[in-house]
Amino acid sequence: MNILVSIKRVPGASGRITLTDDAQAVDARHVGYTLSPHEECAVELAVQTVEAHGGAATVLSVGIEDVIDQMRDALSVGIGSGILVETDASTWAPGDVAHAIADVVTTHEATGQSYDLLLFGNEAADTGDFQVGIAVAHRLGLPCVTGVKAFEVTASGVTARRDGPDGVEVFELTLPAVLTVRDGAVIPRYPSVPGRIKAKRAPIERLTPSITPVGNGRIRLTVPPEVPSTVEVLGQGADAAAAAVDLFERLGLVTR
Repeated sequence: MNILVSIKRVPGASGRITLTDDAQAVDARHVGYTLSPHEECAVELAVQTVEAHGGAATVLSVGIEDVIDQMRDALSVGIGSGILVETDASTWAPGDVAHAIADVVTTHEATGQSYDLLLFGNEAADTGDFQVGIAVAHRLGLPCVTGVKAFEVTASGVTARRDGPDGVEVFELTLPAVLTVRDGAVIPRYPSVPGRIKAKRAPIERLTPSITPVGNGRIRLTVPPEVPSTVEVLGQGADAAAAAVDLFERLGLVTR
């Protein structure tokens, strides 16, 4: 198996989300940057697949030099090599990013390096874009399944599973194929010290995009209003027992 995993450098979401002054991006001055949880799962599934079936996994990102920090995170848990399409893609549309990634795949195929699986996070953790993996599949003429929670490589291709409105949906695809992975698909492993040392020596191919980006045409991002919450004090000690029972009854947890 030869797997390509696409990642994006996104602001950390451990605290309150704020926007830049022009409302074009999430303000990361106080939270730093990380990998999207969706893409962490895609990386883990790529590593597990190579461990089970052999082959190699490559991590790719379209962005500035700083994204190498996140690429090293992927390399430290078992990805073998990296590709950086170096450009400031902050004003690019998802279609522009997909065009650049598809060009990398096509160029590598022309030199004899083809990919069996292209893995993406289901959506961007910062701007919520849900398009890049689908657009890459469209450009390359490949089958695509979104929202994947698990997949298995078979003798005839790959079987992908995702949650649907009526239960688990199962898709059988021929290879090569594109899958977009949801957060929660697996538990990503933590990098070891030897893994981090190895990641520093892992090869990273640097490419310059040849496309002319269309641009995202974004007007602004918005942060949804916080959902209000209430706290009800039931009492202290034994005096709160009766009130607790009444609350459980209102919630339908107990009956008298």
